[in-house]
Amino acid sequence: MKPARFWTAEDNGAVRCALCPHRCRIPAGGRSRCYGRVNRGGELLAETWGRPVAIQVDPIEKKPLNHFLPGRRILSLGLLGCNLSCRFCQNWELSHPAPDVAPPDRLVLPEDVAAAAVREGIPAVAATYNEPAVWAEYALDVAATCHACGLRMVAVTSGYFSPESRLEFFRNMDAANVDLKSFRDDFYRRLCGAHLAPVLETLEAIRKETSCWLEVTTLLIPGLNDSDAEIDELTAWMAEHLGEGVPLHFSAFHPDGEMRDRPPTPPATLRRARDIAKNNGLRHVYVGNVRGEEDATATLCPDCGARLIDREGFRARLVKMDPDGRCQVCGRVCEGVWT
Repeated sequence: MKPARFWTAEDNGAVRCALCPHRCRIPAGGRSRCYGRVNRGGELLAETWGRPVAIQVDPIEKKPLNHFLPGRRILSLGLLGCNLSCRFCQNWELSHPAPDVAPPDRLVLPEDVAAAAVREGIPAVAATYNEPAVWAEYALDVAATCHACGLRMVAVTSGYFSPESRLEFFRNMDAANVDLKSFRDDFYRRLCGAHLAPVLETLEAIRKETSCWLEVTTLLIPGLNDSDAEIDELTAWMAEHLGEGVPLHFSAFHPDGEMRDRPPTPPATLRRARDIAKNNGLRHVYVGNVRGEEDATATLCPDCGARLIDREGFRARLVKMDPDGRCQVCGRVCEGVWT
């Protein structure tokens, strides 16, 4: 357990957490709604620091990141807790443990994480599986240790950060995939227990005020966020506020969590969404979590259309692209972090 960042003391031993927009007031002996932070004697502590519940090696495309070290492996960490309560969450047991569930006893220091990646020849570490915002202290410490060893640090996140925390966090990340769950505040309020505006603010801050490579994912849920109008607004906003070169991943929904009454996303919906995004100027639009759409997972040159990277599942193969991202046909350097 380590001292938390981003909080202030209040009366009667309570503290006010400023890590995310919820700004929880936590009484003495209490716990934050995200699970990971506790008030001990008027001091806010990061209880899950150094206590991952999931550590494994993944393809980097699984994050998903298609323009960041393609074809490489990444060491992935997940802890307990989340500051959203998405009804369709696929990792609910990690994200929303019961209040009496304690983090694992085994302590994994940032040095242990970096040493494991170096030992296995893995170039990057990912804060993923559950929301890294709620273990920001540990993620930042892991990032600092990784950078000292020449490794990269990645965050897979909902982007629900406060203005006080977001820049410090993402200025220490080398890449991020942010879930933009919907372009409707009502969706966030009803289904995620959150609001849309802070996520959009985080996306703009990453793009304009950090050097962190950014990709965006939207899970399309039939009847909830898959209308042509919403997809058009979301992708037009991305093109204007984030730039046309930021990759967007449309992911297929499968019934899970508390939302088993919805059908899976039809492939036709993903193709329609991709067409809308392309019409709004986005250059790199992908579909995921569905079979038979390999053409929509390939990376094409924005200028000449040459096939730069082929993907099958989570495997990537350079086709007409040099290792530095340059198209072998027309010479255009594709947006991304390639080496």
